[in-house]
Amino acid sequence: MSDAQQSWTQRLADLGIELPKVVAPLGVYYPAVRSGNMVYTSGQLPMVDGELTFHGKVSEGAEGVIKPEQAHEAARLCALNALAAVNGLVGIDSLVRVVKLVGFVASAPGFTGQPAVINGASDLVGEIFGEAGHHARSAVGVAELPLGSPVEVEMIVEVG
Repeated sequence: MSDAQQSWTQRLADLGIELPKVVAPLGVYYPAVRSGNMVYTSGQLPMVDGELTFHGKVSEGAEGVIKPEQAHEAARLCALNALAAVNGLVGIDSLVRVVKLVGFVASAPGFTGQPAVINGASDLVGEIFGEAGHHARSAVGVAELPLGSPVEVEMIVEVG
């Protein structure tokens, strides 16, 4: 972000978005690691105040599962937690661009809407960072995720 532009912190405030506290790791790893001008986040779950907000596999129309619209919101929470990890390590204002986003969707058999689910995360970074938020991406269906989460997101960002 150039000096002529507002800071990312100000952009978040203008959007009414508050980055959460960094989610405590569930194992032996760091929430984010810097190597040169790149920051790699660990996979982030849709946690709020230390609690998983959504549980289950994603599917259309089946009872007892997470609907794609709910999983889309969960992916947004995951992205917020990934950005919090970046902020906790290097400060969000040092972000130059979001390079890659990887999303995992715990999918019920036959569910193929992973890209639409992970759009929750992609839409958020685009909303915040504009052109600097346009990124490469993978959206992968998996059988299970930690704690029974429906979604997990990780990011790679370039920092200055």
